[in-house]
Amino acid sequence: MIVIGCDIGGMSIKSALVKENGEFIKKFRLPIDHSLSQEDMIHALAKQINEEIDALSIDKSEIKGIGIGCPGAVNTVTGYCEFSGNLSWNMLPICYLLSADTGLPARICNDANAAMLGEAKFGAGKDYSNLVLITLGTGVGGGIYLDGKLYEGVEGKGGELGHVVIEKDGRPCTCGLHGCLEAYASATALIKRSKESMMEHKDSKMWEFCEGDIEKADGRTAFECAKLGDKAAIDVVNEYEDYLALGIMNFCNIFRPEAILLGGGVSAQKEYLTNAIEERLEKVSYGFKRTPKVKILVTALGNDAGVLGAAALFLN
Repeated sequence: MIVIGCDIGGMSIKSALVKENGEFIKKFRLPIDHSLSQEDMIHALAKQINEEIDALSIDKSEIKGIGIGCPGAVNTVTGYCEFSGNLSWNMLPICYLLSADTGLPARICNDANAAMLGEAKFGAGKDYSNLVLITLGTGVGGGIYLDGKLYEGVEGKGGELGHVVIEKDGRPCTCGLHGCLEAYASATALIKRSKESMMEHKDSKMWEFCEGDIEKADGRTAFECAKLGDKAAIDVVNEYEDYLALGIMNFCNIFRPEAILLGGGVSAQKEYLTNAIEERLEKVSYGFKRTPKVKILVTALGNDAGVLGAAALFLN
């Protein structure tokens, strides 16, 4: 059996024909063309899918369907992308258009949920039945996998773990609320705090790391300088890890997963980050006494997670 997975991003749509075991048959990519209407962009994707199937001489009867991971507000019942700010899409019937153009059934989910499903089926979470994924990038995304199934909530709009409030009347968040985990644990938040600290500590090694240009500060700056013993950087990292651990502790209490997976740019710190989070969680007994340990792991699939997770919508 073959499934097609499509991972829609801000710059391109990554797609692949995938075997049931997660093995790739063929990967292909379609750049996002903002000069096209939203409907024509999906027609272009369908055209590419048809061409790839024909080029491989695959009979469509061998293909179970097309799974799509899409950023923004996605309705898994209607198959619509109801809103995606980065793509400027509104009420786009993705599943209907793809099915009409290819003759194949289509299913859709949020892109973070697709990444969760990919890691659960084929990646770092494949040995577990209860998982939480947290992506630490421009924002903080989330995915929930319970008792061997992706949990999406009503209309597939659950799993917004980045918008749990961890600080009353705290930092403003892009969602309009204040004190969200995203405002403290995203790479964007980390970079902002790094810059603030650099302005307060002109002798910090972070300036040297950024070659004297504060605009070169990124998600690595504080971490790499903390490893060198820079106090200002250590303070930034400690604060970041405190807030991230607080959010994760809440997820431990709510879901009691076997493992929590960290993805996104900040997760590139790997054991330096996961060990620090585990130490903090152990101090509070993973939420309360006599509860099982929750493993903190880094995702394994990288950019393939979304494509494989989208394909797994027909394998779940």
